[in-house]
Amino acid sequence: MPSRTPTPAPRLRRARTSGTSTPASAPRHFAVVGAGMAGIVCARTLVQAGHHVTVFEESDQVGGRTATHNTPSGCFDAGAQYFTVRDERFAQALDTVPGVFRPWSATAVRVLDAVGRVAIASRPPTEAHWVASPGMDALVRAWAQPLQQSGSLRVDARVLRIGRDRVQPQGWQLHTETSEGALQVVAGFDAVLLAIPAPQAHALLTASGLESTLNSPLADVLMVPCWTLMLAFPQAVRPDLTTLGPQWNAARSTHHRLGWVARESSKPGRNSIERWTVQANPAWSHEHLEDDAPRVQAKLLKAFSEVTGIRAEPSYVEMRLWRYAQTSWPLGSSHLWDSAIGIGACGDWCLGHRLEDAFISGLEMALAVA
Repeated sequence: MPSRTPTPAPRLRRARTSGTSTPASAPRHFAVVGAGMAGIVCARTLVQAGHHVTVFEESDQVGGRTATHNTPSGCFDAGAQYFTVRDERFAQALDTVPGVFRPWSATAVRVLDAVGRVAIASRPPTEAHWVASPGMDALVRAWAQPLQQSGSLRVDARVLRIGRDRVQPQGWQLHTETSEGALQVVAGFDAVLLAIPAPQAHALLTASGLESTLNSPLADVLMVPCWTLMLAFPQAVRPDLTTLGPQWNAARSTHHRLGWVARESSKPGRNSIERWTVQANPAWSHEHLEDDAPRVQAKLLKAFSEVTGIRAEPSYVEMRLWRYAQTSWPLGSSHLWDSAIGIGACGDWCLGHRLEDAFISGLEMALAVA
């Protein structure tokens, strides 16, 4: 690994707060770590209750596993592919952002065998499938906008450690690092809420030397990885050819490598360039977790051709590894909260792996501490 230029000692900075309405209880300042669905919903709910919030996100944008990957050929939903609406509170929240989401008529979802034959035709879906537009991250981005405008959202800020505030011993301070190695200490928090995957939350508490009632249940949550392949075929956009390969737009596959295949260009609000997102199944992803990306790419390209019959050479190929893509053993409750020390955790992993699970977890975390 190349050596990194030494960085100056971290600067201590008191986190900025913004004026809000007075809550029923005295306003407090919360640090929310993670700007995915759960983190943004949690932060917004706390602000609406009159509290001060600062959100820390290690990447350069919000969205978490709703990440949208933008390319010259169009966008790809690199993580979450669609969402459903089962909880009335989620439905009410969606009403606040009309036009940001649209129904996706991927009703011909089929289960495919290892050589691409239709093994089992799925029943028509009993609930609508929705996608955010122009990409799946649009929903979280819309809800994050007020936080960004008020200066309450910090991207490119990876939290390395949580410690007690030197000025207010009952409070907390966060040690952060940017992608360029700049260190900073941000202090003045009454509580810290971790809206990140359970293994990462557990690792952060351990690295911080914190003993909490959260540690044991976080360690029990099991999350599995997913290798994701993104492909573009601009040659399919011709008057005599609108799509390549099969006539279905999405499929769950029993191929030994693949779990999900979706035609991105079939989703509403996307351009017409033929694009596919291919997600490996959890078992295969785990088996090849530490493989080099080019080796994984070659294997998934071969599997994609076997399932779809598409033999054309893609003009664009991109790989992404999600180390914590899906929950196979959830927490079983909507959130964790250690009131004795003021540390909490939330995320889709609390209830399952659906986008709506993340929404409910973030909402109920905020309601529990507000």
